[in-house]
Amino acid sequence: MPSLETPREKNRALVLLAMTQFMIVIDASITNVALPSIGADLKIAQADLSWIVNAYTLTFGGFLLLGGRLADLVGRRRMFIVGMGVFGLGSLLGGLAGSESFLVGARALQGLGAALVSPAALSLVTTIFKEGAERNRALGVWGAVAGAGGAAGVLLGGVLTEIDWRLVLFVNVPVAVAVIVAAPRVLLESKADTDVTSFDIPGAVTVTAGLALLVYALVDAETAGWDSSTTILRIAAAVVLIVLFIGIESRTKHPLMPFSIFRLRTLRGANIAGMLTGMSLFSMFLFISFYLQYVLGYSALKTGLAYLPLSVVIIICAGAASQLVTKVGFKPTLIGGLMLVAGGLFWFAQIDPDGGYVTHVLGPSMMAGAGLGFTFVPVTIAAVTGTTGEEAGLASGLINTSQQIGGALGVAILVSISTSRIGEFAPAAQRSHEALTAGYSRAFTVGACFAVVAAILSLIIISSKDSKEQVEAAKRGEAIPAAA
Repeated sequence: MPSLETPREKNRALVLLAMTQFMIVIDASITNVALPSIGADLKIAQADLSWIVNAYTLTFGGFLLLGGRLADLVGRRRMFIVGMGVFGLGSLLGGLAGSESFLVGARALQGLGAALVSPAALSLVTTIFKEGAERNRALGVWGAVAGAGGAAGVLLGGVLTEIDWRLVLFVNVPVAVAVIVAAPRVLLESKADTDVTSFDIPGAVTVTAGLALLVYALVDAETAGWDSSTTILRIAAAVVLIVLFIGIESRTKHPLMPFSIFRLRTLRGANIAGMLTGMSLFSMFLFISFYLQYVLGYSALKTGLAYLPLSVVIIICAGAASQLVTKVGFKPTLIGGLMLVAGGLFWFAQIDPDGGYVTHVLGPSMMAGAGLGFTFVPVTIAAVTGTTGEEAGLASGLINTSQQIGGALGVAILVSISTSRIGEFAPAAQRSHEALTAGYSRAFTVGACFAVVAAILSLIIISSKDSKEQVEAAKRGEAIPAAA
């Protein structure tokens, strides 16, 4: 397989891939601040606004595993370019939308493009950069831009919404075009070294349908009701489809997802940690925005600017995390990052109806941001450690899927918990600052508990031996041998 040889060639590829991932992550949160403006312009009821975000999350989470395997079998650069084309088209159509259904459909198309791009991009990083210190540095850059994407999305969304909410979507179009033009010149094609020519269509259909239905059930549970027959039937159907997928994969000669990849203990632990991290962190950005706008009365622009310190801290700490992983290993770095996340969220839980940005937001956001930087990088490194080149796309799709499913589950659970707490107040007081703050505070507390559980399970499941071997291999400039 051809490879990029010089540091300059590799750095050019990394810049392109990291910039793309930054845009993909941003789009999961950039519309949050714009929702009130979108609703007013397109006459969308407040109860339906969440689907502008959910449509993206639904298709992104549902198609990630398929996107990762397609990258391995069809070609990583090819799927990267195709995905960027789909993403750019969805962004263009979304910016032109004149109705709710058109906009939701365009956001779903964006999510599909993102599901093709994201695992292809991460697997390209893992195949371009040699495992060890070189890959750790690359994933440090990747983690910095991707980890900051959630916060930067709110910042950029606030700035653009002040001009016109459609710019939140249009801004992606020139970037997508530039990436598509640059990719053939900067990236080399790579795919799994295999003679597989057939594609596991039944497996692809069942796992994509199962994951998409599961995400849909989770994000709509607050509206339909957690104990409603609709939610229960959706989750049950999703479980049946996923079980059917497992049965298909165990009998297929060339499965979409070879279960042999789960022989890696560290990969299993990293994906569990990734899911719980998504559960604790994805909703953090949502509730910070709610507190700033609905309690403190911030405008969209001011809310976006309030995220600037958080974004800076994430970038700095993600860069430091790559160096720390090389020195002490991904396991202790990950556990330390998760405890910082938990500390930041517990600190956020102390918000006050009469609080202020400096007293109740700045400190905890910087602690949680530091935790995110020290978590995102090691969990990604752990998720691909010891995998073969043929498994790069699959491993990348798995960790992305874990984080997205975790994010959808976390938002669904924490929004339900927050709403329930707000509902304990008298009907006339449920829109008061006191009621809203009480609801957000409880959500932050439960989110912190998710992070603590992630740290405990990482301590138990992730292999200390793999973590130490990664440090030794980095010192020698070698890769950890793939597990047999």
